Amino acid sequence: MALGKLTLLVGAASGSPEDHAARAFAPFLARHLPGAGIILANLPANDGLAACHALLDAAPDGMTLLWGTTPTLPAQCLAGDEAGLLDRIGFLAAVRKEPVAFVSPSLSRLATTRDLLRAADARGPALPLATPRAGSPAHLAALQLQALSRTPLAIVAFPSAFAARQAVRAGTACAAALALSEAIDDLREGRLVGLGITASSRVDVFPDIAPMADAGLGLSMAILHGLAAPPGMADPASQRLLDALQGIGADPEFRAEADANGFQVAWIDSAAWATAARAARDELSALWPNPVHRTVEAASQPG
Repeated sequence: MALGKLTLLVGAASGSPEDHAARAFAPFLARHLPGAGIILANLPANDGLAACHALLDAAPDGMTLLWGTTPTLPAQCLAGDEAGLLDRIGFLAAVRKEPVAFVSPSLSRLATTRDLLRAADARGPALPLATPRAGSPAHLAALQLQALSRTPLAIVAFPSAFAARQAVRAGTACAAALALSEAIDDLREGRLVGLGITASSRVDVFPDIAPMADAGLGLSMAILHGLAAPPGMADPASQRLLDALQGIGADPEFRAEADANGFQVAWIDSAAWATAARAARDELSALWPNPVHRTVEAASQPG
């Protein structure tokens, strides 16, 4: 029996990394929800909170879902002075897990996180530490590095991951913080080298990149992607979606995409994901909404 059209809300602009991830995920959701067609709706207004409000206004029938990303979502809620939204969203499960990588040009002399801290120290003749737009997971990781190391860093938030990656490749930035999927091609082809990664342990795809904990810093951040639903959804609809998510996690093609694109297949259930989102909100509240950063005016390109 046909389910009809399911709307997947994305709180980011078309062409953004969040949008790319959602569009790559949508065919797997359609595959594991037989009879459902998937419509993506980009609602980037109000720093992405328009998508959250649309979710909360939707009928709790499982036909409107949010492509959720943490820690982006907690940061959006803090920036919009709507921290309570996290307590109203029905987190279902996250199935994608990805670290942030700190990278430098392959010809630079930087090799470790400590080298990065010295090179980007704003108290000296620093080159910038480039990140994607303010509020992105990589930008938040850079702010956390600054806070944990107690080092004022010359953080420059570029309009996109593409622009930040180009800055570090051109040598106008000493390093960049990027989601691993945003740096994976340059790392594989030797244009960039990894200085540290926010995973709790080394990742299989790049075992030579040390976790930030190895530098004596407690910086651990996982970018989690999954689905959230309106509050009050009935058990049959919820279980149908959870079964689909579990099927996606076991799908060999989804696992192959993970291997190719630098993320891990994970199963973070509703309670664990909600707890992680609220913990991120609490951690980021010390940095938001007045983070120490500069924003450059540069041509924005998707990426």
